[in-house]
Amino acid sequence: MARSDTFSLANSSFEEADFVIMGVPYDGTTRLRSGTRKAPAAIRKASKIFDPFLFEHGFDTSTARVHDAGDLDCGSSCEDMFEAVERKASEVVDAGKFPILIGGERSITYPLARAFQDVGVISIDAHLDFRSDCGSKFDHACTMRRVADLVGVENVVPFGVRSISREELSGDLPNYVDAYQIREAGVENSWKKVLNMMRRERVLLSLDMDGIDPGYAPGTSRPEPFGLTGYEVKRCIDMLGDRMVGFDVSEVLPSHDPGATAALAARMIMEVIAIVHTRRGER
Repeated sequence: MARSDTFSLANSSFEEADFVIMGVPYDGTTRLRSGTRKAPAAIRKASKIFDPFLFEHGFDTSTARVHDAGDLDCGSSCEDMFEAVERKASEVVDAGKFPILIGGERSITYPLARAFQDVGVISIDAHLDFRSDCGSKFDHACTMRRVADLVGVENVVPFGVRSISREELSGDLPNYVDAYQIREAGVENSWKKVLNMMRRERVLLSLDMDGIDPGYAPGTSRPEPFGLTGYEVKRCIDMLGDRMVGFDVSEVLPSHDPGATAALAARMIMEVIAIVHTRRGER
C-alpha cells in the first residue's frame, strides 16, 4: 500500500521495482514565477484521484512494480541538483529500471540525460529552450541546448514549440516541430515525423507541462496559448511505446494551479507506466 506522501502506484522496494519515481523539488533558475519546487508533492497528491485501471489499455497500473524514492536533496545550486539527479538516475538506469523524474523546473532533463548513453531526447514544450546563455549556461531556458551538447543536436527534437527567441533563431537549431505545423498536419502525422527524425532507437521523453495549452494546464510558470491538448500528449506517449527508456515531467506551478495541471501530470506518469509495461510484455 502506498504511503500518503508517495505516488499512488508505489508498491515495491527499489530492488523489486521496474519503475522508479524521483521528485526533484528545485526551481533555482526560475525568474518569472517561482514555486515549481512544490510540484512533486502536488503531483503525488493528485495521483490519488485516479482509478489505477486504464480500460483503454486493459491494464491495471497498480500491478506494475513501482518504487517512489522520495525527493532528492537538491542542495543550494543548480550544480548540486545536477549531481543529485545524475547520481540517483544512474543508479536506476544501471539497475535496469525505468526512471521517472517529477520536477521542479525544466532544467532537470539535462542531468537525467547524463545518466544515459546513446539516447535521443524528445521534448514536448512550448519553448525551444535553446539559448546559449541566460545569465548561466545551465539556466532552464538553455536546457535543450545543453542536452544537445551532450547527445548531439541531431538527437534532440522539440515538439509543440510556440515560443522561440530572436537569439535562438539566429543560431544553430535542432530539428523541431512547432504547434502551428501540428495544427496543419495533425498530431499523429506530426509525431510520426518526429519519430522518423529521431535517429536513435532509445528515447528519453521530456514533458514540460507548458507544452500543453493553458486551457488544459493553466498552472505553469510560463504558460503559452495555442498548445497541445492533454489527449494529444497521451497519443504521443502511446505511439512512442517501448522506445521510451526514461521520462520527466516539469514546470507544474501549484500556486497558479486549480488542480488540473498537477492531475494531468500525474495521469501522464500513469500513461507512461502503462505503455512501457504493456509494450514490453508484448515482446
